[in-house]
Amino acid sequence: MLLSCLFLPVIGGVLVVLTGRWPNIRETISILTGIALFSLVLQLPTAVPVTVLAEPAPGFQLAFHIEPLGYVFACLASFLWIVTTVYAIGYMRGHHEQNQTRFYFWFAVAIAATMGVAFSGNMLTLFVFYEVLTLATWPLVTHSQTEEARRSGRLYLGILLSTSMGLLLLSIGLIWWLTGSLEFQPGGVFDGTVSAPLFALIYALFVFGVGKAALVPFHKWLPAAMVAPTPVSALLHAVAVVKAGVFTIIKGTFYLFGIDNLRASGANEYLLPVAAITIVLASLIAMRQDNLKARLAYSTISQLSYVVLGALLANVVGVVAAAMHLVMHAFAKITLFFCAGAIMVASHKTEISDMGGLGRRMPFTMGAFLIGALAIIGLPPLGAMWSKWYLVLGVVENHYWSIAGVLVISTLLNVAYLLPIPIKGFMEGGQSSEDEKISEAPWPCLLAIGVTAVGCFALFFFAPQLMNFIAEGLVSE
Repeated sequence: MLLSCLFLPVIGGVLVVLTGRWPNIRETISILTGIALFSLVLQLPTAVPVTVLAEPAPGFQLAFHIEPLGYVFACLASFLWIVTTVYAIGYMRGHHEQNQTRFYFWFAVAIAATMGVAFSGNMLTLFVFYEVLTLATWPLVTHSQTEEARRSGRLYLGILLSTSMGLLLLSIGLIWWLTGSLEFQPGGVFDGTVSAPLFALIYALFVFGVGKAALVPFHKWLPAAMVAPTPVSALLHAVAVVKAGVFTIIKGTFYLFGIDNLRASGANEYLLPVAAITIVLASLIAMRQDNLKARLAYSTISQLSYVVLGALLANVVGVVAAAMHLVMHAFAKITLFFCAGAIMVASHKTEISDMGGLGRRMPFTMGAFLIGALAIIGLPPLGAMWSKWYLVLGVVENHYWSIAGVLVISTLLNVAYLLPIPIKGFMEGGQSSEDEKISEAPWPCLLAIGVTAVGCFALFFFAPQLMNFIAEGLVSE
């Protein structure tokens, strides 16, 4: 069953290619494959022995297992794949996109790679599927095949491959050389004999090597990738790519380095300012963006560093908060990107300055945008309130008062760059005679938006169960 989670999306992708001449059949296969994958993930037991797929060299295995963090990530990605596929049907048809079969195929391959990341049993396996995910999403970023898309694709590959091959791989090699193991295990693989400066160096290489986490200065690929169609933006920001990045940092911190070792070495304290700077700097840049997708992209950079910061706290509360925010942010941000795409399909507007009064023509979409914005800010009764709350508790536990101040400032900046958009849409005028013809986006887009917006509320009420599942799993291990 575990290995089936990797192969099922690929099989679905092949069937999509074979039925590409019949769009209805092709898209039905995409949705059914997503439903089958999500159902399969839900049936997996939460404790599975290590399953070895291959051993390319003695002592180096492509192996998989299930632990709480990976299980939550797999559930999140497989569920949102279904929702994003439904949305993509309305968007791709409504926007008259070319090469739709290619889009659905690479989307499926990317989800297969995401499952490999989620269920990886050692750092070698995670690294392999991390790289496959980069290569599988490159055709999606360059989907339109314009010169701008190709240029963005080169930047995308350049930053992600250079950080992973130049920094992350070096960190993995040093870990193997010093410990003789890359297995994920509670407490990490270090036994305390490595000096604190060397440990800190290896951990810094690891964190910066995960370029998908978009820490400053390795963040520019993410705004550049916004040239892609909106369903790809949703994939990048909520379902797979950036979430695979921060998931790698959480999992590596807890199962490879060990939070006790990290705290004892003090390595985390050197990197906390980097996460804090990324949070504030990206928020300030977001405020200056008039393009809606660009503003949301910089918002994502800021929110990702919330997750990184949780891991860097090096306590169980911080790790749990990081994992929770991974889920909470996914639902909120995918709602915002879905709304941005719906606005573009229905009104062909991409600049915030042109969206005055748009909420009166698209009340459902702009109302859902308001829900997503309030979720990012962290107001009840929306799920991100809990992840931010536990993040603050983790900060207080370590007495990092300056970091607590950063979180307060960041929340105020969230208000400043997100709330003016729905306020402008509902309260301002500015509609022309052409705007009177605008109506809501196609119904598949609205259905997907409704599901994720409701999810933002549902997570508020189910947050205790999510927190307990993650916390009990980590503590028991």
